[in-house]
Parts: sequence; structure tokens; C-alpha cells
Amino acid sequence: MTQPLTQMFVQQRHQLKLWLAVLTAVLLLSLTLAITLGPVRIAPGQAWQITAYELGQRLGLDWPSGSWSSAQYQIVWRVRLPRVLLAALTGAGLALVGVAMQAMVRNPLADPYLLGVSSGASVGAVSVLAFGALAFAGELALPLGAFSGALLACVAVYFLAHANGRLQASRLILGGVAIAYCLGGVTSLIVLTADQRELANSVLTWTLGSLAGTRWQELGLPAALLAAGVALLLAQARSLNALLAGEETATTLGVDTTRTRRWLFVLVSMVTGVLVALTGPIGFVGLIVPHVARMLVGSEHRCVLPVAALTGAIFLIWVDVFSRISFAPAEVPVGVITSLLGGPFFVWMLCRKSVREKGNP
Repeated sequence: MTQPLTQMFVQQRHQLKLWLAVLTAVLLLSLTLAITLGPVRIAPGQAWQITAYELGQRLGLDWPSGSWSSAQYQIVWRVRLPRVLLAALTGAGLALVGVAMQAMVRNPLADPYLLGVSSGASVGAVSVLAFGALAFAGELALPLGAFSGALLACVAVYFLAHANGRLQASRLILGGVAIAYCLGGVTSLIVLTADQRELANSVLTWTLGSLAGTRWQELGLPAALLAAGVALLLAQARSLNALLAGEETATTLGVDTTRTRRWLFVLVSMVTGVLVALTGPIGFVGLIVPHVARMLVGSEHRCVLPVAALTGAIFLIWVDVFSRISFAPAEVPVGVITSLLGGPFFVWMLCRKSVREKGNP
């Protein structure tokens, strides 16, 4: 009995290493191609030369400059590279918190926005656009307003879900849905009553999610939160496995379910709130990618988490590339593309599940 189990674990570890190597290579290739593709085509070697030169300058290294124009430099370093990196960070972050949410509430349809984060962020963003709230923050007013709204929504959901000294999964779902509907109504009310013609267009554009206009200074916080989130979730992978198995099973295995859900709630709220504040709500990434990761490596969270992060990064990079070049010179919001992909994906999953059930009555 022991020997087959050992062989199974060794095989699982080998499979994980193989997938991580393949996905890392695909991610690096995706980063390279995403920087070069666009209305102005730039050779991959030239893109990396510009990146290496700029990094060398910042590190005090005497890196030789290449034969590129000022326009090419601006396109690579100022426009495309920060945007592509934010796409990777956002995709990885939403995939990770999607995995955590599905384990926390034991619901395969849970996603990072279940806690009312996107609705709260929308209220904060609309308040900035309509009333000029947080004007003292200047160009940071919109992301700051969105993050504040997202945080307040999460706090409200937390108090609704907390009963008898415990954080209950069913109340988390119901509380998140209730807060989302309430805040959605508030957003609509502000848009309809504000005497501003362009407000509806601005709100619609923001709520569809976009990576346009990304700046380097916006990358530090999501990168730090993502690194901390990966480390924390991997360290608590056993607890996530137990939660996914059920409340009684988790308690039997010695997992404090209430404490685990509390820190998961805080982590999911912080990561999702920061990402929504920077990009707007981008749907389906945290819903689709965890399922894809489980198809590749099974349900063990030590395997699912890194695979989901890499897959999410690759997925959103290519969605952003498609949104940039498919309707050029116009640009389609990233959230539109993810929604168009998300619906058919779940139809396929339902069909796949039906076929399996017929094959195994």
C-alpha cells in the first residue's frame, strides 16, 4: 500500500515540475510577443535590448545602447512593457484568489468578485467621476476611490457572514450577492441622477476593465501582494484541501475553519481590491483559470496554485493583446473579451460533465 502511494506522489511531483517548466516558458514567450505586437511592430530582439538597456541604466551598469529610435523606446518601455506586466500580475492574482475563493466557500462557481468587491469599487469610482471625491489625490483619485469602495463592501460582507462567532461559507455567498445588488443600485442611481452626459460612458468603460495607460509606479503594490499571497497560500495548501473536503472533514483534520476563512477573506479582499482599483473589474479570469488548472494537475492545492497563477498570467496577456490589435485603431475593453470567452467555456464544461455522467452512471 505504501509503495503505490509513494509512486503516485513522485509521479504527481514530476507532472507538476513538467507543467511549471512548460508554462514558465510559454509565459516568457508570451511576454516577448505581447511587447512586439501592435500597430507598430517591433522585433523581439530589439524589445529585449531596450529593456536590458533601461534596466542596466537603473542598476548603474554600463550597458551599450542599440540602434532603436526614440519612438520605439517610448513604445516598448513607456507603453507596452508596463501594460503587459500588469496584465500578467492581474491574471495571476485573479486566478489565485479564484482558487482560494472556491476552496473557502466550497463552490466551483465562486470568483474573486463574490464578496461584492467589484460593486463596491464601482460605487467608489463613480463617486470620484460624478462628484469629484478625493480630488486631493489628483490622478490617483480614481484607483483610490475604487479601492476604498471595494474595502467597504468587503467589510459589510464580513459582518453579514459572521454569525455565532464563525464565518460561514453560505452566509459569505448570500452576503456578497446582497451587497453586490445594493451597491449596483447605488451606482445606477448616481449615474442616472448626475447631470453629466459623459458620466455613463466613463462608468461603462471603467466597469468593463482596461489595462490601457498603465504606468511603472502602479506595478509595485500588486507585485508585492501577489508574492505575499502565493507564499501564504502555498504554506496553507493543506488547510485549503481540508476546506474543499467539507466543514466536518476539515475540523477532524485539525483545521480551524473560522480562522482559516478569516485570513483567506482578508487576503482575497486586499488582492482583489487593489487589482480592481488599477484595472477595473475583469470578469471570468478567477472563474475559468482555476478549473483549467485542476484539469491539468488535479485538485491538490500545492499543484493547483502555481499552475493557476502562471495560466492566469498567460491568459490575460493574450486577451489584452487581442483587445489591442483585433479592432485597431480602436481598443476593446479586456473585460468584454474575457466575458465572450467565459460563457462558452462554461457551456463546454457543462457538456463535458454531462458526457462523463452518462459514461459513469
